[in-house]
Amino acid sequence: MVSLATRRIVPKGKIMDYITSMAIIPLLIGCMGIFGLFKLLQRFRMKAYIQDSVVVITGATSGLGKECAKTFYAAGAKLIICGRSQEKLKELVRELSATHSKKTHEPHIVVFDLADSDTIVPAANEILKYTGHVDILINNAGISYRGSIMDTALEVDKKVMETNYFGPVALTKAILPSMIEKKQGHIVVISSIQGKISIPFRSAYAASKHATQAFFDCLRAEVEQHEVEVTVICPGYIQTNLSLNALTADGTKYGVMDKTTVSGRSPAEVAQTVLSAVGKKKKEVMVADLLPVLAIFLRTLSPRLFFYIMALRAKKERKEKSS
Repeated sequence: MVSLATRRIVPKGKIMDYITSMAIIPLLIGCMGIFGLFKLLQRFRMKAYIQDSVVVITGATSGLGKECAKTFYAAGAKLIICGRSQEKLKELVRELSATHSKKTHEPHIVVFDLADSDTIVPAANEILKYTGHVDILINNAGISYRGSIMDTALEVDKKVMETNYFGPVALTKAILPSMIEKKQGHIVVISSIQGKISIPFRSAYAASKHATQAFFDCLRAEVEQHEVEVTVICPGYIQTNLSLNALTADGTKYGVMDKTTVSGRSPAEVAQTVLSAVGKKKKEVMVADLLPVLAIFLRTLSPRLFFYIMALRAKKERKEKSS
């Protein structure tokens, strides 16, 4: 037989459960409101950080560089677009002016070749003469490579390194003193997942991106005291002409659109990621699917297994080329 005390306890327990559940709902709503407010403030900060900032973009005539130009221009940046073709840069300026009716800053063109070290310092001087300073430097220009190490001429390795490593390093060194003097600036470099791991028949490209990754990681630590930010973007495959224009073992163009490139991310999507990373002052961002990211961890946690998988990949590619 249930006692009177037991009867009284049951309703009290239910009441407490009801009160607790009712208290959780306002708490959850409050948390969601705080999170929403945080995201809103973050968006305002990003917009303020980019708007009216002097942004230099190399390799702006095509691919990711061109999309970055569109994205940062739409965000209100004062663009300085760089590339080897003056006509293509002028065409981009016309395209930007036509697609954005709101009041924006007229982009400025600087023509030079990152692979030609003699043109870099004059180009940097021209940039600084025109603007007085640079807020954000986006080292985007690059070239890819396909070939076996045994067949590749050393001149090809040097050319890839000149464009992907020595060029961005030289331009960064030319711009950096003005950032340090101002105690403000942001240096961005478009590296690659292959700056983290190496895959067969990409030796020159992977080597250049490994060097780039290492240099800008060192730079980040050294310029922190000067309040200069460094962001490294590590994309996987992007739907650009990178593989079409890739150098082969004898220095000629590869001229093939790889299946991995076709199935890669769109340049517009990656450009938005770059904008977000810069606005949030992120140190490093990997823009890749799960498999490449897992490969990076595998290289660290189980090198033997990683090397075995790469050897199988090399064997497979060799067989496909010979068939």
